[in-house]
Amino acid sequence: MKIIFAGTPEFAATALQALLAAGHEVALVLTQPDRPAGRGMVLQASAVKKVALAHGIPVFQPERLKDPAAHEPIRAACVERSAELMVVAAYGLILPQAVLGLPRRGCINIHASLLPRWRGAAPIHRAIEAGDAHTGITIMRMEAGLDTGPMLLARALDIEPQDTTGSLHDRLAALGGELVVEALARFDQLAPVVQPADGVTYAAKIAKAEAQLDWSQPAAVLARKVRAFNPFPGAVVSLAGEPVKAWRADAVAGGGRPGQVLAADAEGIVVACGEGALRLTELQKPGGRRVASADFLSGSRLRPD
Repeated sequence: MKIIFAGTPEFAATALQALLAAGHEVALVLTQPDRPAGRGMVLQASAVKKVALAHGIPVFQPERLKDPAAHEPIRAACVERSAELMVVAAYGLILPQAVLGLPRRGCINIHASLLPRWRGAAPIHRAIEAGDAHTGITIMRMEAGLDTGPMLLARALDIEPQDTTGSLHDRLAALGGELVVEALARFDQLAPVVQPADGVTYAAKIAKAEAQLDWSQPAAVLARKVRAFNPFPGAVVSLAGEPVKAWRADAVAGGGRPGQVLAADAEGIVVACGEGALRLTELQKPGGRRVASADFLSGSRLRPD
């Protein structure tokens, strides 16, 4: 099938590669403009743009799509290059109804949750943070509402006890690529299913302010946040009055005043929480690198209170 592809990060790039490997022709790629990144804040192409350029696919990078003039490259791809369908994955821009109506066979989206749970921007983070046992991929027809369109295909994936957003993202990205290829292969046979009204939840974008953990919360909640905020934005805890990033942690038994250091050794730094305790096993000092707790404690004055 000849398609238009819209996406930006690695999650979308995985899907684009799967579609190309399956023999689909991509007439045009939409992706967000190059952004400054890294310590030098040098302009960087998105993961999707890199794949597109490697395959000689035309790339369109509008700042927004509200202006009708920005629709012309999409219209041209549909008319002049006979693109039938748009596939969208983590694009990051809202597609107005005028754009959704351009491809003859409509637009479909690869969404990283089992809809209607976790509509919105951060479904992987929120599923881990909430303690969900499983998540998955939904292929849906797009409409003007936020992830409200009818579903074409869905497949579940278990969330493992030690999954971080990073590890779960990679498995979901691979599943998304597989499922969208299957959806296109069976496109004419798939019957859209309206999303149920019950069970709707929203996955709000992750704010950096959420990274600061509160020791008064239960340890199980904080452990999930550490996994959910790995690799972005990175959970931040206070140890001896200093902010430290926590990359790996487990909820354990223990009691004391919230924030009290109960143990500090090679097995981890155990801190009392509102309920139970959190054992920190991988940390990062400001300006430092991620290290195991034993290395973190080397030369440190941190001791049990």
